[in-house]
Amino acid sequence: MAEKRDYYEVLGVQKGCSEDELKKAYRKLAKKYHPDLNPGDKEAEMKFKEVNEAYEVLSDADKRARYDQFGHAGVDPNYGAGDPGGAGGFGGFGGFDFGDIGDIFEGFFGGGMGSRRANPNAPRQGGDLSANVTISFMDACKGCKQTVTVTRQETCGHCHGNGCEPGTSPKTCPDCGGTGQVRVQQRTPFGAISSTRTCSRCGGRGKIIDTPCKTCSGSGRTRKTSRVEINIPAGIDDGQTLLLRGQGDSGINGGPAGNLNVTVSVRPDPIFDRQGYDIWCEVPITYAQAVLGDSIEVPTIDGKVRLEVKEGTQPGTNMRLRGKGVQRLQQSGRGDQYVKLIIEVPTNLDRKQKDQLHAFEKSLSDRNYQKRKGFFDKIKDMFG
Repeated sequence: MAEKRDYYEVLGVQKGCSEDELKKAYRKLAKKYHPDLNPGDKEAEMKFKEVNEAYEVLSDADKRARYDQFGHAGVDPNYGAGDPGGAGGFGGFGGFDFGDIGDIFEGFFGGGMGSRRANPNAPRQGGDLSANVTISFMDACKGCKQTVTVTRQETCGHCHGNGCEPGTSPKTCPDCGGTGQVRVQQRTPFGAISSTRTCSRCGGRGKIIDTPCKTCSGSGRTRKTSRVEINIPAGIDDGQTLLLRGQGDSGINGGPAGNLNVTVSVRPDPIFDRQGYDIWCEVPITYAQAVLGDSIEVPTIDGKVRLEVKEGTQPGTNMRLRGKGVQRLQQSGRGDQYVKLIIEVPTNLDRKQKDQLHAFEKSLSDRNYQKRKGFFDKIKDMFG
């Protein structure tokens, strides 16, 4: 049996931490390792279970007290079973099996480990859901509205969530008298111990339903497919997730609904490439435009703008258009756009064009090719 980690270590808190510190640490780790956000990741799934187990114990005052005093043996009757030197290795002591150590703690601490379960009648938040949506590059830059289809648990419209067929109502459980708890006595080496346990007939609810709702079978919720409209803000990037509060599964016992996490995928654009909040694009120009300079039109996400190309522009020159990039997400201001000028070498020349080009080339000198001259001067210096 693998050794369990210390619960405080699992949640990354100090012993004696406050409830708020405990809750904050739990929420952070539960979100990090949640199976919906880590599909197929077995390690994340195990850590998620470990985090929930630790929080379930430390968030309960009685369980936390037992854990602080006795460690894992104080909250898990099976801990150390099979290990003669472990906390559970007392089987057969005086004919008494300490495997049922929970019953001993019932007498000492005023309630069994099984009886300290969460109140089934308490309001509980509904589960979180996940969805995906794919949008265009331009929609990501400008923002848009999209609709996603989700299947979620919603309050049953037939019984309005109480689980009973209309015209009927829940009845008080005859076994526990509506308390959800029953008292039992057990003989131990220390004498008879009286304890309370969750009523098995009503599951701790204190009520039973004789005529369950035909639509939801008494659960109070039904699965329903709904369309949810979402506002995607300008500046959203590929892979980012939007949180829609209250759009997950409906709550239980009047609890709030869960949340919907929508992951956004952005389709690549044939012209623009995004880097952070900046936009890059390549614009081809002719040899003559590079040599002589020109005023050209270039595309932006706001439309076309004119750009002045200087005389003697070299291949790969980058020109900056301030404020023509992407809107900063939930901030003011925009990134920039960078235009990379690609000089296209002419092809398919006829004889006359070639002769003219040769004549033009002969008319040039080293002063027209500074980089070329510098390169060959370095070679001369290298080889003598």
